[in-house]
This record gives sequence, C-alpha cells and structure tokens, in this order.
Amino acid sequence: MKIILAGEGAIGRKHMAALRRIDDVEVVALAGGIADDTEAFASEFGIERWTTDLSEALTLDADAAILATPTQLHAAQAIETMRAGKHVLVEIPMADNFADSEAVVRVQQETGVTAMVCHTRRFNPSHQWIHERIQRGKLTLQHLVVETFFFRRENRNALGKPRTWTDHLLWHHSCHTVDLFGYQTGQRITAGWAQQGPTHPELGIAMDMTIGMSVSSGALCTLSLSFNNDGPLGTFFRYICDNGTYIARYDDLVDGYDNPVDLSGVAISDDGIELQDREFISAIGEGREPNASVAQCLGAMETIDMLEKSMSER
Repeated sequence: MKIILAGEGAIGRKHMAALRRIDDVEVVALAGGIADDTEAFASEFGIERWTTDLSEALTLDADAAILATPTQLHAAQAIETMRAGKHVLVEIPMADNFADSEAVVRVQQETGVTAMVCHTRRFNPSHQWIHERIQRGKLTLQHLVVETFFFRRENRNALGKPRTWTDHLLWHHSCHTVDLFGYQTGQRITAGWAQQGPTHPELGIAMDMTIGMSVSSGALCTLSLSFNNDGPLGTFFRYICDNGTYIARYDDLVDGYDNPVDLSGVAISDDGIELQDREFISAIGEGREPNASVAQCLGAMETIDMLEKSMSER
C-alpha cells in the first residue's frame, strides 16, 4: 500500500516508525510545512519525494494519506484528501469545531473512502485490556479519573522545536479522554461541564482546564489538563471499577497498588500508534469501516462543543 505522510513533526516521526514495522506499506511522499525540516525528514527516512504542498502530493500514485499536521488544518486537508480519491487517517482532532467535524463526516459519506481519526487510546494495549473485560462483563466502569499534564509555557513541540501553530487543551488533548470515556462505557455522554484557568498572555490559550462528564449509567469522568505542570508529563488514566482499580500509562497498565498487569497476548504489538495504523491499513484492505472512523468519532466532537459552550456560560 502506498501512503503519503503529511507532517514532519514529532507525531509524523511516530507514524513513520510505526509504518516501518508494517509489511507491504511504502511511504511514497512526505508533505511538510517547513522546507528545510521536511527535506531533512525525507532524507533521514529515505522518502524519495517531498514537498510543502499537500495538493501536489495528492496527485501522486498513492492509496492513502496520514495527516499529522497542525490541528487547524485537519478538516480542510482531510476533505481535500478524500475528494482526491484517497483514504485518510487524520490526527486528533478531526477539526477544531463541530461544524467542520460534521463536514468531514459528510464528505466521507459522499466519497465512500476509508476515513479514520487517530484516537490512539482505543488501541493502546492497556486500554484494550480494560475494554475487553468491560465487554465480557468482568468490569463495570464507575469513575474514570484522568490527568493530562504538560509543561508548555513556550510554543514548542514534543521535540523542543518552535511550533508554527498553537495547541489547545480542549480541542486537542481532551479529545483522547472524551472519546475514550464513551468508547469504554459504550454509552453516549449525556452531561458535561468545563472550566478554564487564566489565558496565557502570549499564546492566547488557557493553560489549565477541568472537565466533568457522565453517561446514562451514572458513570463519571473527571479530567484535569495543564500546560503548567513542571513534573512527570503525559496522560494517566485511573479506571475505578466495581471489581478493581487500574491505571493506564500509555501502553502500560498497573493495578491500584502499582502492580504491573500482564498485557502479553493483548495485541501483536505493544505500541498503540502502530496498532492504530495497522487498523487503518487493514480496514482499507478489507473494505470495512475502521474502529475510530470519522463517523464513530463525531460524538466526541459534539461533546467537546458542548463543553466549550458550558465554559462560555460560566
């Protein structure tokens, strides 16, 4: 399968590493934002073609594109890719507002191509282990408590390089948890509220945020997010269930007393991004809807829209 990778940043590198571990996949072109960085990325990974124009890349002989580009470009680029007749895997969020999210889903339905969102938490072995036990009735989620903590008082990416765009706690980082809460409970999020701290004087975004949600069963989700945290970084998920407590740290899982849970045999890889990319490629080959299709993920975007409106009402 021939793939165009869009995005020369930190997440683009993670996708490239994952794709190298998947058979019969070739990245035929890289479409980046900064010419020097794009050329260097292409040279490092042996990608023959590179450009700073996604439209140019989409004219090439390729089956699909993976969009690891700035949030503000996701919806327009996903729509352009689908209308070019190519399948698309777009990093979260699929858009930075609900109306554009609806447009992405509408174009997917019109074109019939495979379109999937990088809701990676669905694929991390840690969360898969929990999901399988919920599905079998072995666990019932009562409260999902999540911390998403970064230290980003300057506009830099995960590689420490200056960003050309501004990140957002609500429309980017909360997406993982909002989607995961609905996915793990198998229920629609029926209530939610959010509040944000002071706005950064230069970045123009809130640096701290608190979110609460619930589903029809009464299960709760409490999410705390910060760009001000000078300490361990990342997202940590505490599943408080009727039959045990578990803490997921990306691809690892421990119980409530920090004892490791054996995840061997959960999946063919211990890398959630690789498993996610494999699902995208398999869905294309099998002609089926992927897990985390744009249609499946529209509910999360609707919830985030609701959360944003709750902040404006406070």
